[in-house]
Amino acid sequence: MRYLRLPLLILLMFLLGCGSVLAKGWKQREFIVTMWCSPPIEDKELSVLVRDNFNLLLVSAGTNEDSIKMLDAAKKNGIRALLAHPLISPSSLDDPATKAQLDALIDKVKNHPALEGYHLIDEPQASTFPMWAKLTKYLRERDPRHLAYINLFPTYANQEQLAVFLTEPPKGPAGVPDNFAGAGANKNTIVFYNEYLREYVQLVKPQLISYDNYGFLPNGRDGEQYFLNLALIRQSALKAHVPFLNIVQSCTWLGNWRLPNKHELRWLGFSTLAYGGKGLSWFTYWGPAEYGGQYQDGKRMPIADDVAGVNKDVRAVGNAMLDMESTAVYNTGSLPIGTRAVPASSPVQISDGEYVLGLFKQNGIQDAFMIMNRSYKNISTAKLTLYFENGELMEFSPELKKWIEVQYVQPGSVVSVTLNQGDGKLFKIAR
Repeated sequence: MRYLRLPLLILLMFLLGCGSVLAKGWKQREFIVTMWCSPPIEDKELSVLVRDNFNLLLVSAGTNEDSIKMLDAAKKNGIRALLAHPLISPSSLDDPATKAQLDALIDKVKNHPALEGYHLIDEPQASTFPMWAKLTKYLRERDPRHLAYINLFPTYANQEQLAVFLTEPPKGPAGVPDNFAGAGANKNTIVFYNEYLREYVQLVKPQLISYDNYGFLPNGRDGEQYFLNLALIRQSALKAHVPFLNIVQSCTWLGNWRLPNKHELRWLGFSTLAYGGKGLSWFTYWGPAEYGGQYQDGKRMPIADDVAGVNKDVRAVGNAMLDMESTAVYNTGSLPIGTRAVPASSPVQISDGEYVLGLFKQNGIQDAFMIMNRSYKNISTAKLTLYFENGELMEFSPELKKWIEVQYVQPGSVVSVTLNQGDGKLFKIAR
């Protein structure tokens, strides 16, 4: 047996070495609350951002010195940052001199405590995935501890914008989806979007999947694909074993969207949690003046106080769910496109009403669930019948940031849960 010790020791050293390499990769540390269109990177605005319960922002720099200056400002105010920079581009890898400049940028920022990652591109077409995959791979080789961030199109982008199943790459810029108000779902929508996600995961190998979907339309109308998009993203993220982030609507745009109210904002946040999302981003927070006043012309969003309140609760609940794995999501009542009814096998049954039910595992045990009021107009009381093993039903309090006892339950116990408009509550069974 003594002759086996040396090979075994070598094997153990190899495995430990691999583990140390893997440990250097980006790992999500808390539920992400961020925004599109950051304010000026100055103390006054950043302090308000932190007060509004954000923990990540995008900084856009033109020089290495500006990058450090902006990261320093983020660190001073206790917020982390994604860095956008002209050098963070696939074209930088094609020229030795520009590649050296990119290397110098990475070396300058990679040890900064405020850096969360690098912002690469918003809404790329599938035909460009190979070049973004090449850049992502290179960034991870140079700086494995930080995220390479890409945001994807929604389901209502058309086939040419997604650039899937085309005989040749589309010409010209992708632009805004031609039916971004929300299109009718059909088989092709799902087929095209699943192919878009499949190619993205296979080629880019993302550490986080991010996408946007804006569905609050004028005259009280809602887009049809919000839950379909959530379901397809969730499915792709679970298969890839990575978290996902949902970019949602907090503004109006040229009369095509309505400005959400506080209940609709809460609906967006808690539907993301119910589907197992690990991050939330608002479009927009600060309206850049260069957008020509389409949003807010360089001001904090008019509903920022309401967003801040949602952020506070969603961030607290999201952190409690960070290590939970989504195992199933069901809907009740009139089913939106892309949703499934609660089956008889579910450990949580709901008598009536319109709700989202998310089931979760923690430490390999399915003992947690979230119930969300799918109505953003009416308060509702859900009557739940639970079929978990005997234990104490615990509810997570976002105000107290801790679990509180509700009642002792056994298989067949009935529990009533009252939910405000668009609200969600997280429970688990303690044994």
